[in-house]
Amino acid sequence: MRQTSQISKLTSLSASLAASLFLAATSFSSAVSAADPAPAAAPMAEAPAAKPAVPGKPKADPAAGEALYSNGDASRGVTACLTCHGPKGQSAIATWPKLSAQHAAYTAKQLKNFKDGTRANPIMMGMVATLNEQDMNNISAYLASQPVSQGVAQNKDTIELGQSIYRGGIAAKGVPACAACHSPTGAGIPSQYPRMGGQWAEYNAAQLLAFREGTRKNSTQMTTIATKLSDQEMKAVSDYMAGLH
Repeated sequence: MRQTSQISKLTSLSASLAASLFLAATSFSSAVSAADPAPAAAPMAEAPAAKPAVPGKPKADPAAGEALYSNGDASRGVTACLTCHGPKGQSAIATWPKLSAQHAAYTAKQLKNFKDGTRANPIMMGMVATLNEQDMNNISAYLASQPVSQGVAQNKDTIELGQSIYRGGIAAKGVPACAACHSPTGAGIPSQYPRMGGQWAEYNAAQLLAFREGTRKNSTQMTTIATKLSDQEMKAVSDYMAGLH
């Protein structure tokens, strides 16, 4: 009986000791958990900075260009272009160049050059004074959409010389072939070189002379070429270009 009582006491003591050890272990675990900081949350990826909006270049409006070309705008002092350059850009006399089917970028550049003074012409400088850049782009777009003007070479005596210069240049003088930039048919290259085919021969000859003499200064390339041409060569190639199509 005494032995049973002792066993009972030992069992009770063991249970009490086990409970104490369990509580101690639990407390230690809690302390460790409290001491360890929680893992930092992964940083959120920064959203890419929004690019500032770039305003688009206003589109050319051929209809608005036609209105200005054909009728002008009295409220702004804009004179109708067809007065000199003819309906649809097909002028009737060589004093005024044909503008129909000319590349829009080229025509717009010439109008801007007249306005900023880099191409001098008293009449045209007055005409563009009341035009803004959008007007110029509109008029240029309208003219570019018009039918190509046709022309013919007039001087049979110089046709071969003109053709030779246009297609092959003048190697002895370092003059490049005109066709290299203005194309074999005189159609030019959009945004780079103007259309020459069908243009009045007298007008083109006058421009070559202006480049040579330095009175037209808005193309370094053409100034360099023109300074190497004689009067006869200018007239011959200009007459030949008039018949290209």
